Amino acid sequence: MFRETDFLETFRRDPQHAAFWFSRYKFVSRILAGHPRVLEVGAGNGFPGAMVRQTVGLLVQTDIWPRKGNSIERWNPVEGPYRKGKFTGAYALDVLEHIEARDEDAFLENIGACLEPHGTLIIGMPSLESQAYASKESRQEHRNCKTEQGLRELMQRHFSCVYLFGMNDEVLHTGFHAFCHYRIALANHFRGA
Repeated sequence: MFRETDFLETFRRDPQHAAFWFSRYKFVSRILAGHPRVLEVGAGNGFPGAMVRQTVGLLVQTDIWPRKGNSIERWNPVEGPYRKGKFTGAYALDVLEHIEARDEDAFLENIGACLEPHGTLIIGMPSLESQAYASKESRQEHRNCKTEQGLRELMQRHFSCVYLFGMNDEVLHTGFHAFCHYRIALANHFRGA
């Protein structure tokens, strides 16, 4: 869940890390380019979603705790589907690792229920392997990181087509999964539809 203050603080402390964050949103903007309706889950204040907004017809941004004064809608995907229309695409970057393992299936079911029959979902999260190098604070917040196989199995329970990518810094690849710092799952064809 991205917050502008997090970005500014990170940029001051480590400008390269800020570039890594933005590269994830650039990937989403390229994959979902041309989609008429896209849903962002866990938008924080919506700051990096501007990159996605440039390439899609409509971007609806949601968060569990939207801040006053912005256009982010309140929605908790663990509690039920989003009820304001269907989407051709959705994404959640840096969100799943904050969801308790017991709630991850409800999380994906409720996002999937918001998608058109052939809709696309992109999930991005730190890898389980990367947590050995993460700060103590990060490890406390990231309670549900996954290996490549763990993320694949979770996504395949809910989607017929699942593609996994690894990311180190701003480089996206399909290389050796145990060396990935960040994982991205691209999924289509929600099974619950």
